[in-house]
Amino acid sequence: MPSNFKVVPFIASIGNNEGSQQAALQLEGLIQTYAQEGWEYVRLERVETYVAGDNGCFGLGATPARTTSCSMAVFRK
Repeated sequence: MPSNFKVVPFIASIGNNEGSQQAALQLEGLIQTYAQEGWEYVRLERVETYVAGDNGCFGLGATPARTTSCSMAVFRK
């Protein structure tokens, strides 16, 4: 029987006086939420994404192209 996978974005929100422990607690909460639905946490993946620039209106407000990365939590059922 093939496995089903679910991939969801994960972005930790940390205050000025908080550290990596707060990020870990948020990831743990995400894992627990999906575990209650029968999903098994597999790993956290980083995805690089190309974001196209915008020419703006007559060149005003133009923005250059850039790359960005985000974390994706992978689950298996």
